[in-house]
Amino acid sequence: MVKFERKPVTDIGIDETLNRIDESKIKRAIDWVLKREASARLKSFVETCMRCGMCTDSCHHYLAHEGDPTYAPAAKVKQTIWDILNKKGNVSKDEIKKYARIAFSECNLCRRCVQFCPFGIDIAYLISLVRRICCLIGAVPQYIQDQALSHMQTTNMLWFRQDEWLDTVQWLEDELRAEVKNARIPLGKKDAEVLYLAHGLEAKYMTGLLTNMAKIMNVAKIDWTMPDCDGWDYTNKAFYAQDHETLQKVVRTHYEVAFKLNVKRIVMGECGHAYRTGIYEGTRLMGWKENPIPYLHGVEFFYELLKSGKIKISQKIKEPVTLQDPCNIIRYRGLGEKLRYIVNTLCENFIEMTPKDDHNYCCSAGGGMIDAGPPWKMARIEGGRIKAEQIRDTGAKIVIAPCHTCHKGIEDLNDYYKLGVHVKFLTDMIAEQMEIPEEMRA
Repeated sequence: MVKFERKPVTDIGIDETLNRIDESKIKRAIDWVLKREASARLKSFVETCMRCGMCTDSCHHYLAHEGDPTYAPAAKVKQTIWDILNKKGNVSKDEIKKYARIAFSECNLCRRCVQFCPFGIDIAYLISLVRRICCLIGAVPQYIQDQALSHMQTTNMLWFRQDEWLDTVQWLEDELRAEVKNARIPLGKKDAEVLYLAHGLEAKYMTGLLTNMAKIMNVAKIDWTMPDCDGWDYTNKAFYAQDHETLQKVVRTHYEVAFKLNVKRIVMGECGHAYRTGIYEGTRLMGWKENPIPYLHGVEFFYELLKSGKIKISQKIKEPVTLQDPCNIIRYRGLGEKLRYIVNTLCENFIEMTPKDDHNYCCSAGGGMIDAGPPWKMARIEGGRIKAEQIRDTGAKIVIAPCHTCHKGIEDLNDYYKLGVHVKFLTDMIAEQMEIPEEMRA
């Protein structure tokens, strides 16, 4: 049997929690998840797996660690949920620490391995069960715990108060009017066509991205609004911890704001996990058969605007560009074709990564790995070596990453592996390259 060997990492969210709890809590958490929450998929997946190894080469962590078999997808399952089942939930604190490390820092829940399994076993689901057990115990990376707590208390990821949100939007509206005449960022407008939700970072650190989306909305003459209350942040970091209670609370708040304002559609920006929680995870946990209001990712929205001619591109980007396929909107939702329509509309020299689309590699930051914070940074940087090589092989100067997690993750890979590229959002590129009618210019 191959030995599980890793560099020591200290994370108070895991270590201090395990130091102070009684092991009986571990058994209760495991029994709750396995007997009350896990579906028939658990039994069918565990009993179906033939240990054939077809999933092995699909994982960027396995490839990046020179074929260390303990990083293989099936091995990660065997070392966690299968081990728990074999021991009937009677596991130690040290074993939980090992499970948490694998579940939070060695699997991005990207589901690339599912496409190579002859039986379609969903390893991301199995690892999510491990995260759920760790969540009920409290053994979750501290940075993820902090963000999930912020969502629980404020429904945004950064402890942003409602008055701060309103002040920020009014300030951004004033800034936008220097470029677009009479530009508006409506708040709390009823009966609008679109309710736009923003990323928490766009209200505090990346305000230019929110300004550019407002610019696009104004130029396209969209009947839109944003929340004038809590519920404006579409992120949902509780998903990474598998904190089901907070996750569904956040999603319910988004829909309740939409109901209150009587909008026709919800549109969000460039984020993968939030889209997944908004249309899949949250609604499933709340027991809804389907979304009560259409919920669009930025890629779907931009595709509509460009395809319909509401936005026209004045000049294409000439530098060579390549494209990151975010797992949660490509493998989970199949938006690859629409994404490539946008990129080809914006760019003259588009170079695909190899492999691409559904088979593209994860950025190594997704699934909460980047949100696990500094203690786990090198785990994702090392696991991201395959993505760095993919990017370098294209020869591109610009990497389009239509997801906040992919964007930041690839920026870190760019710095570490000296790739010499610029990482860009679609929102910024469209705002920079689109035509602004003369009568709208400030």
